[in-house]
Amino acid sequence: MLTLYHAPGTSSMAAHIALHEVGAEFTTVPLSLDRKDTRTPEFLAINPAGKVPTLLIDGRPLTEVAGVLFYLARRFPEAGLLPDDAEAQAQVMSWMSFCASTLHPARRQGVEHAVGVYRLVERKLAGRDWCIGRYSIADIHLFRLFWRFRGSLEQPPGTFPGLEAHYARMMARDAVRKTIEADRKAGYQLPA
Repeated sequence: MLTLYHAPGTSSMAAHIALHEVGAEFTTVPLSLDRKDTRTPEFLAINPAGKVPTLLIDGRPLTEVAGVLFYLARRFPEAGLLPDDAEAQAQVMSWMSFCASTLHPARRQGVEHAVGVYRLVERKLAGRDWCIGRYSIADIHLFRLFWRFRGSLEQPPGTFPGLEAHYARMMARDAVRKTIEADRKAGYQLPA
């Protein structure tokens, strides 16, 4: 049994998308950061860090976006979210690490810094539809970050054509639409 503890609009969106992508049977527990749901004794007993996503796997917690996405890709290989060969897997993990350690904190360091990091992503995506040339968990992670922060980058349309094209491809995926609809039903006001 898989149970996703998530807060709409946060990085847990990537885990939610991946669960839909792999076709897993799962339940969700939406939490509110505004109400401090992740700081309750009940949630801290599940995840002492008090963060989302937290995926319960038969009652055992797995945390951090990259860990959850990797687990789902490995547990459901038929979904094709992780390539078979070692070099391509390493490329996926390189993107995942970049998203977690460089891209995610970039906005907190100011718009100018974030724009520079997104320009780097543009160069990394050059000539590709997907991060490694085929759809993978790296694309889910990248999408969630761009989806969340694109409106706050204060850039004119056309500044990030590769990212905008990636964003459009992701928005066309059923898993993304299902996740966004679930977030709406949970009361989250989605960015434009």
